[in-house]
Amino acid sequence: MHIIHIASELAPLAKVGGLGDVLLGLSRELSWKGHDVDIIIPKYDCLDSNEIRDLSVVAADLKTTYDGVDYLNTIWMGWVENLRVYFIDPHHPSYFFNRGCFYGCEDDVARYLYFCQTALEFLYKAKIWPEILHLHDWHTAAVALLYKEVYRKLGFNKSKVVFTIHNLEYQGRALPINLDPIGLKGENYLTEETLLDPFDPTLINLVKGGIVYSDFVTTVSPNYANEVKTPLGGRGLDKLLIKHQDKFVGILNGVDYSYWNPEIDRYLPAHYSPREMPANKKDRNTLDKKAYIKKLVRERLFLSEDHSPIVGCITRLVPQKGLELIKHALTYTLQRGGQFVLLGSSPIPAISDEFHLLKNQYADHPHVNLTLHYQEELSHLIYAASDIFIVPSIFEPCGLTQMIALKYGSVPVVRKTGGLADTIFDVSYSGLPFEQANGYTFDFPDEQGIESALERAIECWFHHPDNWRKLMINGMNIDFSWNKSSNQYLDVYKKLINGQL
Repeated sequence: MHIIHIASELAPLAKVGGLGDVLLGLSRELSWKGHDVDIIIPKYDCLDSNEIRDLSVVAADLKTTYDGVDYLNTIWMGWVENLRVYFIDPHHPSYFFNRGCFYGCEDDVARYLYFCQTALEFLYKAKIWPEILHLHDWHTAAVALLYKEVYRKLGFNKSKVVFTIHNLEYQGRALPINLDPIGLKGENYLTEETLLDPFDPTLINLVKGGIVYSDFVTTVSPNYANEVKTPLGGRGLDKLLIKHQDKFVGILNGVDYSYWNPEIDRYLPAHYSPREMPANKKDRNTLDKKAYIKKLVRERLFLSEDHSPIVGCITRLVPQKGLELIKHALTYTLQRGGQFVLLGSSPIPAISDEFHLLKNQYADHPHVNLTLHYQEELSHLIYAASDIFIVPSIFEPCGLTQMIALKYGSVPVVRKTGGLADTIFDVSYSGLPFEQANGYTFDFPDEQGIESALERAIECWFHHPDNWRKLMINGMNIDFSWNKSSNQYLDVYKKLINGQL
């Protein structure tokens, strides 16, 4: 089948959070399974063009009528790995995607509404009419509205629309007048049945529109799909999601094991796996190479050589991620004889300043390293070197870091929420034997909660090395690749096309 993803991010060209990774992983897996997959994203001036092959212009003068004025757009096409990617390049005086950033502009709503309209206009005029239009988060939710209200009436009417919510915290709230420039009368959508925001009767809500006007809605883990149907998790849209629950499901994100895999990782100084090598190979116990990497990382980060676990954390430093719990985990790890390594940065100046002060406080500490600007190579090294990996999120739609940590033999300590609860199974709380557990969890996002899980992990590392090795190997053997998840998406697509949903 022909599937087109319309999104604001695509790794490795334009990546802010997990959305870009999901687009690449899912699209590539669907393509490998024989389907025709295209992607449409904005042509940001700051995207990494080195990752694009054979970039060329496919339409130099595509017209968009925006706010009553005709503007031209250049449509580029290039290849990212095995995927055909179209790039929307507006010739608009506001330079919508020439800002040196992906998000964070005052007119973000206008930027992405223009993008949605132009993407559909391109597909309509080029007669690229796929069986599935797959949209992602608030940035492209308006495609569902435009498709149903405008383009189906023009004959572009064979596509089924799927909308994926990656994080319900961001809903695309806007004044109704924002819809007027793309040819829709905004005030007509201030109704309960369409885009009226549940909290502010003067605003429209683009994610709500995506839910209402799409043929099917997904989110990024089964547990998060349940959480967003509650008042706490739904952030005002819980009743709407319950109303549309017959077309709503959670599908767990996958991990790209061609990139995140200690057996082949290009950033690691040695490779390892949970399996012993054949008897005729040197270094049969390759899992012991993890200790070698740990030694090298300690040297690089100026940590002392002690018999102690390294507790790692790789995260965006935003409130969602449990910042107070991360700071408490640092001090508690030191109290229990461990070492702590953080790699993260914050788009929020006050939080960035706070963590830079913390970095200065521990600048010469032999058991702490805080790196507050993202480094791709270092992230791979931390996954490989750490014994324990913390993800104390207040909420977490899916989470990729805990699944990556498992693959690298780093045992996760996570709050039991969202996708973290779908992927990490605690020996103490689940009643599972060590042969089936893969980490430690806690329920309440407070100091006592994270201490309860971290204490058990550190105690096991020091005093029960055989059980610890079982936890490591269990995690490394779990398959969280895109294979299973992509099959679930294909099942949704096929049922939509066949009229079964």
